[in-house]
Amino acid sequence: MSSQLVCGTAADGTGSEAGGGMRFLRLPHPRTGIPSLFVTHESSQASSILEVQSVTPPNRRSWFMQDEVEEDGKLLVMTPVDPAFILIRLLQASLSVDGAVGNFRPADDIIEEAADKATTSPAAEGAGSVCASDILHLSSLRCIHSAMRRVCEYKDITPEITVFRYSPERVHNYLRAKVSRLTVENICELSRTLVRNLAKDGLLEDGREALLSSARVRVACDLVSQYLPRDAYERLLSSYDFTSLDAHMKALKEESMALAAVNMNAVEAKESKSQKETTTEKKRKAKGSHGVEQLKKVNTRGMAKLSSFFQKK
Repeated sequence: MSSQLVCGTAADGTGSEAGGGMRFLRLPHPRTGIPSLFVTHESSQASSILEVQSVTPPNRRSWFMQDEVEEDGKLLVMTPVDPAFILIRLLQASLSVDGAVGNFRPADDIIEEAADKATTSPAAEGAGSVCASDILHLSSLRCIHSAMRRVCEYKDITPEITVFRYSPERVHNYLRAKVSRLTVENICELSRTLVRNLAKDGLLEDGREALLSSARVRVACDLVSQYLPRDAYERLLSSYDFTSLDAHMKALKEESMALAAVNMNAVEAKESKSQKETTTEKKRKAKGSHGVEQLKKVNTRGMAKLSSFFQKK
């Protein structure tokens, strides 16, 4: 039998301990910057961050947990997130207005500055805002320190002291490497929906290997973009050449529009023909038979009405 874990959050949804080395945090979402719920898991064996999403059923439901009934029928889905995605948006704040990368500093100092800017900006005000203590808690996670080395330049001063400096170039190279891993055939085509879409666009046919490879790259970019700020995504997308793929997709769209126009004309012609036949049939029925038409031409002036034969004498 499968086991189930139910974790309750604090009233404010932030900084609450969920047990088992887990803690709920409210952090800026990597893509939108909107305060979102995450949970961290830190143990001697593993260190990770998971995004928490609530799935609410359309109708009122409950959970049966052993001998108890949980009235709240919502389902919390926790999905592992690359800590580098969390850092990219936070560390972008360390860049100066003129784009200068700044000095090398310890990770704690960089994250403290990021927490200060994230909680004092106008966008951070209001209910459900980001809490500085939640961002500061990131500096205690091993997975965050490991991710710092992927998105920052770093220097190991001593075995215990490492200083970092955010590097947009390292971020870009890391994202390209991630896209490259996602485009591997046995990974990219795990999704049946993706395979169907590639087949629908004619990209699985022989002789279109180059277009198929380009399509896989674009799909991988779209997947990664779900956790990227807009500027980082646009830079990533612009580093690839999709000219041939765009031309192929444009041709498919034009062919589809032409086919739709032909079908529309055929439908309109069929409706027009049906309407004409209906009108002709109505006229034919309204005209009547040849005998009836001849009787209509008979001069009935001076003739007695048919009803006069049935009157009382």
